[in-house]
Amino acid sequence: MLELSAITKRYGDKLALDQVSLTFEPGIYGLLGPNGAGKSTLMNIITGNRRPTAGQVTWEGKEIQSLKTRYRSILGYAPQQQGLYDSFTGRRFLSYMAALKGIPGKKQPEEIKRVLSYVNLSEAADRAIGTYSGGMKQRILIAQAMLGNPKLLVLDEPTAGLDPKERVRIRQRIEALSGDRIILVSTHVVSDIEPIAKEIILIKQGRILDQGTVEGLCRKYITEASQEKNGCGAEVLREKSNGLGGLEQVYMELFGEEEKDAWADKV
Repeated sequence: MLELSAITKRYGDKLALDQVSLTFEPGIYGLLGPNGAGKSTLMNIITGNRRPTAGQVTWEGKEIQSLKTRYRSILGYAPQQQGLYDSFTGRRFLSYMAALKGIPGKKQPEEIKRVLSYVNLSEAADRAIGTYSGGMKQRILIAQAMLGNPKLLVLDEPTAGLDPKERVRIRQRIEALSGDRIILVSTHVVSDIEPIAKEIILIKQGRILDQGTVEGLCRKYITEASQEKNGCGAEVLREKSNGLGGLEQVYMELFGEEEKDAWADKV
């Protein structure tokens, strides 16, 4: 079990996270929110890369900073930023990451072979990462996160840069990885997480706006007329409604203005 208790994070005068408390048990969780909502900050605190200003993160009742290497051994993390060693081949990079995770040298070749196959990079394993496309770099990050069969898998925008076919493939692989592990997927692309999430967590301006199942959130935020038009029942959600409906409509109801503002800033 992973628990977050009143996590607060400040950067000077800016409040990035405000009293965030969450409990995670095995299953897939989607963290949804617009850019700047605090998703990446929360991911970095969960992975131990940053310390909160206040509050604590515990794994099985123990504060993660006190667990040190033990926590790293159960954690797999794929960050959004592609800070990779361009001169390394994919295989060498995975070997380096496997060593950091404490995977014995004798077990590394088979483990590296497994994760390369999982993200469809076996044929590119001995090419320099600097020659990879953006999507391939994203996949090698996911592969290193999977090394060592972690009990906690944290994926920050895991399908960024992937073409539609690869996005579906990665989504299916994430679903297959669930079971007895916790998988937390941070994204603002609803279709990446809607079909597979046990629970959705909605974050806005550093606060947890709401959380629940896809069906539960749809029933809460979409009017009966919209439910009838777009479909929000369990069967419809399983088969996916056409057009704007289901969780995507919930997202736009709650975050539409932020998305419009973000788009206006880019134009």
